[in-house]
Amino acid sequence: MFDPRYDRLADLLIGYSCDLQFGEKVLIEAFDTPIPFVRSLIRRVAKSGGEPLVSLKSNVVMRDLMMVGTEEQMRAIGEVESNRMSKVAAYVGIRGNPNVSEWSDIPAAKIDLYQRLWWVPTHRDLRVNKTKWVVLRWPDPSMAQLAHQSTEAFEDFYFKVCTLDYARMADAMKPLEKLMDSTDRVHLLAPGTDLRFSIRDIPAVGCAGANNIPDGEVFTAPVRDSVEGTIQFNTVSVYHGVTHENVRFTFEKGRIVDARSSNQKALDQVLDTDEGARYIGEFAIGFNPYITEPMKDILFDEKIAGSLHFTPGSCYEDADNGNKSKIHWDLVLRQNEDVGGGEIWFDDRLIRKDGRFVLPELEPLNPEHLATEG
Repeated sequence: MFDPRYDRLADLLIGYSCDLQFGEKVLIEAFDTPIPFVRSLIRRVAKSGGEPLVSLKSNVVMRDLMMVGTEEQMRAIGEVESNRMSKVAAYVGIRGNPNVSEWSDIPAAKIDLYQRLWWVPTHRDLRVNKTKWVVLRWPDPSMAQLAHQSTEAFEDFYFKVCTLDYARMADAMKPLEKLMDSTDRVHLLAPGTDLRFSIRDIPAVGCAGANNIPDGEVFTAPVRDSVEGTIQFNTVSVYHGVTHENVRFTFEKGRIVDARSSNQKALDQVLDTDEGARYIGEFAIGFNPYITEPMKDILFDEKIAGSLHFTPGSCYEDADNGNKSKIHWDLVLRQNEDVGGGEIWFDDRLIRKDGRFVLPELEPLNPEHLATEG
């Protein structure tokens, strides 16, 4: 059934996020996504004079492929997917998921084959670094359930948060980008958290709907060996279908030397993926005004107003600290007053307290200023 909100979201993804130009090819990769929305995207691409390529996929089918996967098979799929990705200028990934735990019983060795031979060459190396790309979740009933909302109420929330005025957000975040670019020392404080590191000479990158929908963050990366202290994450995280609560890391010279989680075995497996998995590839500050509670979906949770995320694994090329890994796991710390509060200090200057920016030039990023629909 067609929903008029589909065309509005398609306009944002193709016209704003991808900035698709005449003659450019775009790959639309849709996992468990309603066909009417895929059709909206195809029509919007054609309106721009672009050329749509479409791949319809299923998380259940992906699970089966990984469960029976061999190294030869995964390498062959990776080569085919990479070849297609190399032919397009833009990528739109829509990821529905009727069951967020669909991949939870895939053996770690099979996940490793998928990541190493399919996902890394196709997505990390090509899509992320060589195309104009945007990814988003689809608001299926499983997401509504995780958000403790009815399906109808969650859909209303979803389309509101996904189609806010991202151009306005982009202007509001420029002072934070400038401040982070000039900062050396960062100090994070919260219950269970006392962490220090440097971001000196690593670029800050603002995110306002170009790559993720929903969006609302500025990210950089710590100097790889500079991280010292402890961070206690207070947001539930689902990684490869496995749920983790109360993740806690202690660092020495940038390396995670002690790690704790409600699922210790799975946590150890992730951090033992490779050497880079125990170092941090991203530090980001989130401020989407409509996202105020976690819902076990990282594309939403990492943008929670008043949050930050700190990411074991690979860095991004545009904020390169030299750390490479097959993983990239965004873990979220909320610093709002209702979850215990917290502070962010840049070079001994307080910039955010209890989830609210306190410097005058950063106040436009507080929720009451950003919460205007596009």
